[in-house]
Amino acid sequence: MSSLALRSTPVRLPRLPTSRWVRLVSPVLIVVLWQLASSTGVLPERLLAAPTTVVDTAIELLRDGTLTEAISVSLQRAAIGFAIGAVIGIGLAVIAGLSLLGEHIVDPPMQMLRTLPFYGLIPLLILWFGIGELPKIVLVAFGVAIPLYLNTFAGIRGVDGKLAEVARVQQLSRLATIGHIVLPGALPQTLVGLRQSLGVAWLALIVAEQVNADAGLGFLINDAREFLRTDVIVVGLLVYSVLGLLTDAVVRLIERKALVWRRGFLGN
Repeated sequence: MSSLALRSTPVRLPRLPTSRWVRLVSPVLIVVLWQLASSTGVLPERLLAAPTTVVDTAIELLRDGTLTEAISVSLQRAAIGFAIGAVIGIGLAVIAGLSLLGEHIVDPPMQMLRTLPFYGLIPLLILWFGIGELPKIVLVAFGVAIPLYLNTFAGIRGVDGKLAEVARVQQLSRLATIGHIVLPGALPQTLVGLRQSLGVAWLALIVAEQVNADAGLGFLINDAREFLRTDVIVVGLLVYSVLGLLTDAVVRLIERKALVWRRGFLGN
């Protein structure tokens, strides 16, 4: 067989099981190794509590209502901040995306703001709004607005120009064109921004709740740090991650429902 034939022969990789359960193998293995390291003393309790200890602590915190109350407070902050940030981000994206003048006015400051770190904003927000709930909500809103603005703006500008010709042929008004063509065309990119903004919202909330909080998951973690309770810290972090995964799953469900037309189009 010639060398050319050898080079052109496709390489067949071994087929892996397609079951989704296979994805659980590595996380389960990590937990097992974690438990073994804790049980044998390789991983001291003062550095990281064992998985069994974390589970027992989570059950205890749920029974006495501490964890439930902390989750409720954090969810409220996240929801209010997200709603404010979403309105601002999408609103500014529509202004910048539909007008060159709007782009020149809105886009430069938004591009500058997206480079600012969360921790750098905290001292200024405390000076402006004090140490209550407002700076925490503002920080979450800031984290949400930027990804939504960037993705919605890109989605509006990425709408096919031929659709504008269709709108002119159909004699649609500018408002009807925006409602029936521009915004639906930008929806896929906006949903991408929505998923990103939800992830950033939880990160911003973690940062916000580490500063002068008297309730919430961040307060629970900070209080546990003072007493070297690594089990409580891990429980708080796991709850943050679970909440993030749940909100992402909700957006993915919305995406499947809202963009069913796109799947049908791509399947033809």
